[in-house]
Amino acid sequence: MSQNLFAQYLVWHFFDVPKELGKVWKDYLRSYFNFFSTGSLLKTLFAPWHGMLWSYGRGFSFTRYAETIISNGFSRIIGAIIRVFLIVFGLVVETFVFFLGAIIFFAWLLLPLILVINFAIGIKLLF
Repeated sequence: MSQNLFAQYLVWHFFDVPKELGKVWKDYLRSYFNFFSTGSLLKTLFAPWHGMLWSYGRGFSFTRYAETIISNGFSRIIGAIIRVFLIVFGLVVETFVFFLGAIIFFAWLLLPLILVINFAIGIKLLF
């Protein structure tokens, strides 16, 4: 309690809270990255959708091999399309969360200035 109340407020407003806001902002970014499984989706981009693979069967039949290769290819293409859509959607959400966090962070830092300006405008409007 050696500091006065105003100095304590300044330390709290400009050092303590921004540090916590940064931690929360980072946690939100990390949680949405994990929610959309962006890393896992990139690693398994060309994996078959839901693991749907057709078997080649026993023996050799050219038509059965061609049919299996085409079916497995379509399963991989469908999986890649859906994964790309999810990755793009996840990155859009990440971008939105990033900019919203930046707005909140800088608005918090500018809040005392906004308060003083609005108080001065209010006083001016009174007279």
